[in-house]
Amino acid sequence: MTPEGKIEAHLVKRVRETGGYIRKLKWIGRNGAPDRMVWWKLQPAVLVVPFFVELKRPYKDATPQQREEHRKMRDSGLRVFVLNSIEKVDAFVDLYSKRNA
Repeated sequence: MTPEGKIEAHLVKRVRETGGYIRKLKWIGRNGAPDRMVWWKLQPAVLVVPFFVELKRPYKDATPQQREEHRKMRDSGLRVFVLNSIEKVDAFVDLYSKRNA
């Protein structure tokens, strides 16, 4: 498994452990768009906030093309995260899964 694949597998495991949902995304004609969409069901289920996640190899950053696509998404009000370590995955899941518990 690639280093990025290990981070991705850890994200999938942690999201599912905390009752969240995760989907792998395919963006036709949109280079630089995030790899995954993550969400947790809110209590009560009135509003669901999706998080878009770009996964990178350990301690690597998004490419300039990815940063531009992420900027466009954030400017539209979407939440986009770049996760490049097991520690960042854990911090992301711990913070956002508890907000929705």
